[in-house]
Amino acid sequence: MGRRAKNKQGPPAPYVEVKQDFETTTRRSGGKRKQNVDSANGRPAKKVKPDGVVKNAGKKSGKGKKTDDGDGWEDVEDSGLKSQTRALFDNSDDEESLEDLAEFDDDDDDELGEADDEFLSKVPKSALDLESSDSEDEPEPKKKNAKPPKPSSSSDEDSASDSDEERVTLANMEAKARALDEQAALDAEAEAEELRQAAEGAGDEDDFEMDEAGEGDGDGFVLPTAEEREAQKGVAGDIHGAQRRIQQCARILGNFKKLGARDRSRSEYIAQLLADIASYYGYNDYLAEKLFHLFPVLEAIEFFEANEVPRPVTIRTNTLRTRRKDLAQALINRGVNLEPIGKWTNVGLQVFESSVPIGATPEYLAGHYMLQAASSFLPVVALQPVPNERVLDMASAPGGKTTYISALMQNTGVVFANDSNKARTKSLTANVHRLGCKNVVVCSYDGREFPKVMGGFDRVLLDAPCSGTGVISKDASVKVNKTPRDFMLLSHLQKQLILCAIDSVNPDSKTGGYLVYSTCSVTVEENEAVVDYALRKRPNVKLVETGLEFGREGFTKYRGKTFNSKVSLTRRFYPHVHNMDGFYVAKFKVERVAKKPASSDDEDDKKTKKNGKSTPKGDEYEDEDVGFNSEEDEKYIEASKIRHLKSKGIRVKPKAKPSS
Repeated sequence: MGRRAKNKQGPPAPYVEVKQDFETTTRRSGGKRKQNVDSANGRPAKKVKPDGVVKNAGKKSGKGKKTDDGDGWEDVEDSGLKSQTRALFDNSDDEESLEDLAEFDDDDDDELGEADDEFLSKVPKSALDLESSDSEDEPEPKKKNAKPPKPSSSSDEDSASDSDEERVTLANMEAKARALDEQAALDAEAEAEELRQAAEGAGDEDDFEMDEAGEGDGDGFVLPTAEEREAQKGVAGDIHGAQRRIQQCARILGNFKKLGARDRSRSEYIAQLLADIASYYGYNDYLAEKLFHLFPVLEAIEFFEANEVPRPVTIRTNTLRTRRKDLAQALINRGVNLEPIGKWTNVGLQVFESSVPIGATPEYLAGHYMLQAASSFLPVVALQPVPNERVLDMASAPGGKTTYISALMQNTGVVFANDSNKARTKSLTANVHRLGCKNVVVCSYDGREFPKVMGGFDRVLLDAPCSGTGVISKDASVKVNKTPRDFMLLSHLQKQLILCAIDSVNPDSKTGGYLVYSTCSVTVEENEAVVDYALRKRPNVKLVETGLEFGREGFTKYRGKTFNSKVSLTRRFYPHVHNMDGFYVAKFKVERVAKKPASSDDEDDKKTKKNGKSTPKGDEYEDEDVGFNSEEDEKYIEASKIRHLKSKGIRVKPKAKPSS
């Protein structure tokens, strides 16, 4: 049935009227034909077969209804035909192509007409009920005894057989699971072998090819000269080029004997690598070099990459108000996905995702937990406070470590939470009240004054102010705002604080006498150098085990500096290794100052006094023999007094010289 007849004709006549004409009519198949309009009557002209037989004689128009004159077409204007053709074929606006789609070759049409006659003779008449136009869109009802169609091609049979073989059943489930496990084990072994070969530099001899000038390898990498590197500093560099040079330089430095160019030194590769790291990751040259020398080459790249990724969100359960199990269940019910941090802590939880703000839940406001970095747990775990002690936290804001100490002491004893910045004590006080810590005293003093303000503590925690090179993922400004002067001043302040912290510890404490020193930095100047300084300045202290089961040992040698061998008892933590902020923890045991026993030789060889002075024996002096001869020192004392008065702005008249 043509689309023109469908759109133009009225409702069809009953089927009875066309019963006899059905067998003699031919069915148009394929599509619409373009008609030639007769100029005499304005009707489409009939197409005549070569043998003179009229093709469309007795043709039905529309849905089973004959036209009045028997030609099979109604008046169709060219404009209506083109508009309908455009609506049916929206993908093309070319009128010529649309006309081509509507035309058929006469020979092809004859063949189609003969085939349709045979087909229609076999079709039951009930199937040609075209009374409603909507029936064309409805599917035909299935017959009760209809058989499903058989596959007509061999490809369908092959695909069906393959799907049957791959189908998992109870019989082959165990075998398939075992095969998957074996494949996974093989893949893991292959990955481990690749990592081992990459670390050892195996297989690089075959892949590496030195060019004629000795400046690169087979990948076409050419190390830029110092002049080219300097010229690129002021220009916005190519990020992809810098990343490629970092990978190439790291690969060559990992096996420099085999991969290094003959006319280039190792220092040139390191200089290029540092320049690319500074430009690619956004560090200043000084800090990039300082952090780079802390690790082997490949591990240094991992450290810089880890600083670009934020650390996991962790919370600490407040055992004064709840248990970790109950807290985890309550947060899970609120749509929080979490799990315990690790075996080293029994109060920490790591949050993966949350449908509610983790810092504004009813449990948080009720003081059941505190948002706290996992690395901040470490110094308190090392301190190991016990109930009924006097503990000092010298730099306590915002209160994460202070409230943890209070919870471990079960609200007994007393915790002095000090911070030199008064503004920060507000957040400290708020957290102390929210978490229900009743044994905390908040104060604001300079930590260097604390031995004079108060002393005799069983345990002291000093989380010293530092450069923050371990928390670059939280504060990216550290990359560019740290200079050599900052590290020098911070190191000096830390050395002063650690000596004052040692002096604040009660060496006669029955339960304690410990000091824990920690920083959120990874530089040696702020960690091992400060600890070694304290060991040299306070001979009554010694380093002990921190009690932390993981973490790397502290450096005993670093770039020509040698520290005390006991510094290896300290612990370092890195973001790319332990998935937490960079941190450093050291634990001291403070003992009483030992007095040297007096020997018999010292009694026999006592120092004699001459003119009010004591005669030294070697490099030692006896305190009771030390004194001043007032007559001899009178002029020096007088000169000191005059200088003191002048410093206050008092003018002193010179004394008249005695007459002879």
